[in-house]
Amino acid sequence: MEIKISSKQTLMVLRILCWLIFIGLCIESGGILFNIFYTLLYNPIGAGFFWNQIDFSSLYQYDRGHFIVVTVIMLIVALLKALMFYLIIRIIENKKLSINSPFNHSVRKCILIEAFISFGIGFFSNYGMNYTEWLANQNIKMPSFHILKIAGGDVWLFMGMILLVIAFIFKRGIELQEEIDLTV
Repeated sequence: MEIKISSKQTLMVLRILCWLIFIGLCIESGGILFNIFYTLLYNPIGAGFFWNQIDFSSLYQYDRGHFIVVTVIMLIVALLKALMFYLIIRIIENKKLSINSPFNHSVRKCILIEAFISFGIGFFSNYGMNYTEWLANQNIKMPSFHILKIAGGDVWLFMGMILLVIAFIFKRGIELQEEIDLTV
């Protein structure tokens, strides 16, 4: 017996996965944002048990400005990741992704925006890694990059480059599809 999985079923599974990831990233972004404001405005002890039990107490005691920079970089990376999945969900939900005619301007535009968001994530991740490394060299106890979820900036930059190439392939596909539509 052979199991056949159609493209509609695959798209439905991807849609559900994108929603789950998007919701998780929104919760993470909201948690980071809440903890930033809670620690700065209400209770400085909150730096010791930041989002996901990250300990920023030594950084907060050293300088509030550095604490703000590191946590805002974490927030920006989390928000950009959530935005990336929001755009994927939007294009799937708006039915602009057609299996019969995949090459259209809205999909290409979405891929280009995803590429630039990926470059943004890569830039802020690399900057955050360099910044926290510099802080660690100042003898400040810092959590690892993986705990801060800012590691892998080079992978995000690589993904942005791949998405740019795919966007230009889509541009050529759109041109060919328009030529075919004109000749028929």
